[in-house]
Amino acid sequence: MNADKVLDAKGLACPMPIVKTRKEMKTMNAGEILKVQATDKGALNDFKAWANSTGHELLQTDETDDVLTFFIKKGE
Repeated sequence: MNADKVLDAKGLACPMPIVKTRKEMKTMNAGEILKVQATDKGALNDFKAWANSTGHELLQTDETDDVLTFFIKKGE
């Protein structure tokens, strides 16, 4: 999946992946896609809940070699 921006949150513990994602989303336009890579296993549930509560859309989640990759589409 193609992304407009990529955020490396690997090695960060909760809640920092969400904090950095929120900050990055503020710089993006509606409809753009942010790719976030994280290693914190708690991020799986955190990103689902965060996207639902903020109006963004979690398009895809992948896990490869202990790295979680999230594709989040910015809402309106």
